Amino acid sequence: MTAAAPTPLLSVEDLSVAFRSEGKVATAVDRVSFRILPGETLALVGESGSGKSVSALSVLKLLQYPAASHPTGAIRFNGTDLLAADEKILRRVRGNDISMIFQEPMSSLNPLHTIERQVSEVLSIHRGLGRAAARQRTLELLTQVGIRDPESRLGAFPHQLSGGQRQRVMIAMALANEPKLLIADEPTTALDVTVQAQILKLLKEQQVARGMAMLFITHDLGIVRRIADRVCVMYKGKIVEEGPTANIFANPRHDYTRHLLAAEPKGRPPEADPGAPVVAEAKDLKVWFPIRTGFMRKVTGHVKAVDGIDLTVRAGQTVGVVGESGSGKTTLGLAMCRMIGSKGEIRFDGARIDERSFKAMRLYRDRMQIVFQDPFGSLSPRMPIADIIAEGLLVHRRNLSAAERDARVVSVLQEVGLDPATRFRYPHEFSGGQRQRVAIARAMVLEPRFVMLDEPTSALDMSVQAQVVDLLRDLQTRHGLAYLFISHDLKVVRALANEVVVMRQGQVVERGPARQIFEAPQTEYTKALMAAAFAIEAAPTGAVSE
Repeated sequence: MTAAAPTPLLSVEDLSVAFRSEGKVATAVDRVSFRILPGETLALVGESGSGKSVSALSVLKLLQYPAASHPTGAIRFNGTDLLAADEKILRRVRGNDISMIFQEPMSSLNPLHTIERQVSEVLSIHRGLGRAAARQRTLELLTQVGIRDPESRLGAFPHQLSGGQRQRVMIAMALANEPKLLIADEPTTALDVTVQAQILKLLKEQQVARGMAMLFITHDLGIVRRIADRVCVMYKGKIVEEGPTANIFANPRHDYTRHLLAAEPKGRPPEADPGAPVVAEAKDLKVWFPIRTGFMRKVTGHVKAVDGIDLTVRAGQTVGVVGESGSGKTTLGLAMCRMIGSKGEIRFDGARIDERSFKAMRLYRDRMQIVFQDPFGSLSPRMPIADIIAEGLLVHRRNLSAAERDARVVSVLQEVGLDPATRFRYPHEFSGGQRQRVAIARAMVLEPRFVMLDEPTSALDMSVQAQVVDLLRDLQTRHGLAYLFISHDLKVVRALANEVVVMRQGQVVERGPARQIFEAPQTEYTKALMAAAFAIEAAPTGAVSE
């Protein structure tokens, strides 16, 4: 007798998702079907806008209605059709039986609540834990996901954490109630390579211990190869190929799958002139955040986010800043752009700017631009992207007519690989990767001299990463741009940076020419970063290295 096929935990059958906007209906997901068995990991892969996240959000009916609808399909979890379920059933399932790690933690975490309150809330609602028990479990979860000294972080608000730390808090919340199914939408996007390996190992351990299933959405095919049992490849809202992970990587059948596997940032940065003019410079730069305790909120110490750093960026040069989450990379970049207070000397185009007022800094803002890490948090949800990109032109290029501004918007959208016809849509109508390209377009439209790029490719799939890297190199070559490139993705840094600065706990532990840092790192910490980023790529399917 043939053994009966195992019963799926989740079964998505003939699912379609349509969005209505300005009287028009667009199909984002077209008759998609897949199954996940208990304890199995299924990866959904594909480029930005292919329908991966929309499919995942549909499982818990988290799409905005009535703008979004499901013309066809059923989603069955343990035999219950969630598409037909009422709110009472969905409230019991959400966060308890099925948890989700969202792609953009800054827009998912409540900015007015502490970390302790947000993690404890999940435990209180679904497990009925009291305050003391919830606090203890919260500390355990934060420790598991790699947050150092978790007790000192309980009272922190989301804006006081780095992007990677916020992502780890989201993972802790998702694992709090030991769900049967975990939907992970780009769960390691904002994490440095060493913590990424820890988180993947943690998820795998939780899965084995509890028989938890995972729906894993990512653009990082290296992660897919290490963690997934099966893969579904999505393209333009459809699944074009499905199979065991080993088979997909060894023998891809569809042209699009072969394209994905071949796509990654390649090449080397343009040669930088060591005698080129200095565009941005910092000397003995310090950013210390006070630690306040007690009823009187007395300062009892400081978090030394940036502690006495010297940095020089020349025209046509890219300085890459790497290091684990919370090492001070983003704080350094924000201080260089005078977005936060600091001590020490900062110069831009030869002029000292560290003591200039906010009003006086307006003279420099068009030449000094930033691409932020979280595009959803930095793009106004009330403005179409044409207005978002043109906003800087209204302030700094007042002589342009409306037609000239629109022409520049069209041109820069084409440069970053977006269809100009979409410029009248709003940010929520784009995927995470598309929103990141809008953020890059907004920075580039003013043709700046210095750009601080804070994880600009973190939300992009591999093929678009390669396009953006090529774009940034091309813009730098044509305009002599100076880049301060902050990233945990060392493959992208290798393709872009002339010089690399390695940070740890607010200090520089190693710096030098990029080739030297990548080929012959000197410190143990840098060696560990390189091993996690490159040696781990060769890990076999299903294996997760630390």
